[in-house]
Amino acid sequence: MITNVEQVVSLFVATLLGALIGLEREFNQKAAGLRTNILICIGACVFTLISRQMGAAFDGSATRIAAHIVGGIGFLGAGAIIRDRGGVQGITTAATI
Repeated sequence: MITNVEQVVSLFVATLLGALIGLEREFNQKAAGLRTNILICIGACVFTLISRQMGAAFDGSATRIAAHIVGGIGFLGAGAIIRDRGGVQGITTAATI
């Protein structure tokens, strides 16, 4: 089992790393900036912590819930891609997400 202190540290590190990525995006005036990246990182961290807790509690695989994070975030990235007459925009934003 993961302790409460480890959970708080994990959430803090996820928030910090999301903020660093988001600040770089904000600094370059790109879409999906600070708040978006922080929320994505916190959400992924929370789902991973839940997955670990449930895996330990029910003798299951801790990767079942965490594996679906990739698909969910993929949908967010796909929504950031915009097709315009002259081409496609938002590829870098989708990759960042």
